[in-house]
Amino acid sequence: QVQLVESGGGLVQPGGSLRLSCAPSGFTFTRFAVSWYRQAPGKERELVAKISNFGGGSTTYADSVKGRFTISRDNAKNTVYLQMNSLKPEDTAVYYCNAIAGSTVIFQWGQGTQVTVSS
Repeated sequence: QVQLVESGGGLVQPGGSLRLSCAPSGFTFTRFAVSWYRQAPGKERELVAKISNFGGGSTTYADSVKGRFTISRDNAKNTVYLQMNSLKPEDTAVYYCNAIAGSTVIFQWGQGTQVTVSS
């Protein structure tokens, strides 16, 4: 059974940084594109960043995080990362990852990791 395990969240002051990790159990990410999503209280889950499984791992980002967040993958470690810099209070949310096919997520959502940006 595949489980998605997100980690690295926490409480950080505005302007700070965090690095999130996504490591599945029972599955190899290598052949799939992977995306990070987030869901703030009272809001729908939204796509934050995506990394492909080919071409050196092309990336796309939501406009709200461009220039601040970087998604990357380490296939040897079967892990996808989200480096988040210059964090803002509006980045506060639970962050999730998932393998994707087109725009469709493949697996059941994991528990996510809470990111809170506050002074």
